[in-house]
Amino acid sequence: MNIAIVGTGYVGLVSGTCFAEMGADVTCVDTDHEKIASLREGRVPIYEPGLEDMVRRNMQMGRLHFTTDLVTCLNSVEVVFCAVGTPPDEDGSADLTYVLEVARTVGRHMTGYVLLVTKSTVPVGTADRVKEVIRAELEARGEKIEFDVASNPEFLKEGAAVKDFLSPDRVVVGVESDRAKNLMSRLYRPLLLNNFRVIFTDIRSAEMIKYAANSMLATRISFMNDIANLCEKVGADVNMVRLGVGTDSRIGSKFLYPGCGYGGSCFPKDVKALIRTAEKSGCEMKVLKAVEEVNELQKRVIFNKLNTYYDGALQGKKIAVWGLSFKPQTDDMREATSLVTIDLLLKAGAGVKVYDPIAMDECRRRLGDTVEYASDVYDAVSGADALLMLTEWKEFRMPDWAAIKKAMRHPAVFDGRNIYDKNELSEAGFYYSCIGK
Repeated sequence: MNIAIVGTGYVGLVSGTCFAEMGADVTCVDTDHEKIASLREGRVPIYEPGLEDMVRRNMQMGRLHFTTDLVTCLNSVEVVFCAVGTPPDEDGSADLTYVLEVARTVGRHMTGYVLLVTKSTVPVGTADRVKEVIRAELEARGEKIEFDVASNPEFLKEGAAVKDFLSPDRVVVGVESDRAKNLMSRLYRPLLLNNFRVIFTDIRSAEMIKYAANSMLATRISFMNDIANLCEKVGADVNMVRLGVGTDSRIGSKFLYPGCGYGGSCFPKDVKALIRTAEKSGCEMKVLKAVEEVNELQKRVIFNKLNTYYDGALQGKKIAVWGLSFKPQTDDMREATSLVTIDLLLKAGAGVKVYDPIAMDECRRRLGDTVEYASDVYDAVSGADALLMLTEWKEFRMPDWAAIKKAMRHPAVFDGRNIYDKNELSEAGFYYSCIGK
């Protein structure tokens, strides 16, 4: 089966490579000539475990191709996936500029039936706008060519995207015709053979499912962070509370871990977009507004604890930061707590030295020389007045505390992900502060 995927960002590149891995002939399209040149050489511009090897293998097998021109492959494929970016506008709503441009290109140049599938995260009703654009382009050409649109939202977790694609909880596909349903069934048949669920819905429901799912997960995180902050006030232990709540079969334990706020490319953007979609429809998402507010405040919690510890006197203090990416197994710093924390530290006059196993280059791109870059975890804490742990990378879990205490000017640890044992650090001579205890 021949398909094209427009957009070689996180979703497009992972999806295209995994479809090729399942045996499809895939052409990935992007207007970024430099990125396409790199991909043709087998160099992947994002960090995702296992992806680069899979890209190279499928290129060698002749199943994965890269181009900057959709038109050249448009009429040799049965399905075109749109996986371009939908960045938030100033009001938080999704910007559909790139999605609609793909639709225009398809409408201007298609010569036979095409199924255009939106894989980008888009507001409810986007498929209708895509259809209108294609129809308008066909009418301008004086052509009557059959086409379909569909919605196939992604549910990939950064750091586990390849596994999520090849072994999904479910695949959601919104369609309007039997022809589109049959094409998508053929494409996902390798997953159906292993009893993975492909759920077919109407298009608007598929578009809503993506936003609703991410917003529910964000809600669980913010709820647990609210509970954690209350636990500190009343003397409860949030870890015990989480265990007691999570063992309820009606609730479950996933996404109930307290911390210093969620970030990334999906949760913050999707919560904002769903709030704006509701406003445009005359509804108010009161719960999600609270979720967003709680999360923004939570990103300041570790800084606030540090600031209180030093009675607001952070001027001239040297602060070590472990963890820059918004979560482990990725170099993605979009909406990361580290960015908020570092900004607050710098404004307070502190010096900041950072370390992350993967995201150092991304941090240099974003922050330049405003912070100091460490070579490893121990270099980061040398002469530090406090250590802030913001991302729970595995290599941070069992450090040599004796060596760290010796290296630090003042032994204080602020744990934003609750991965350390308070008794162990207290016995080692550290002041220790975490979330919800």
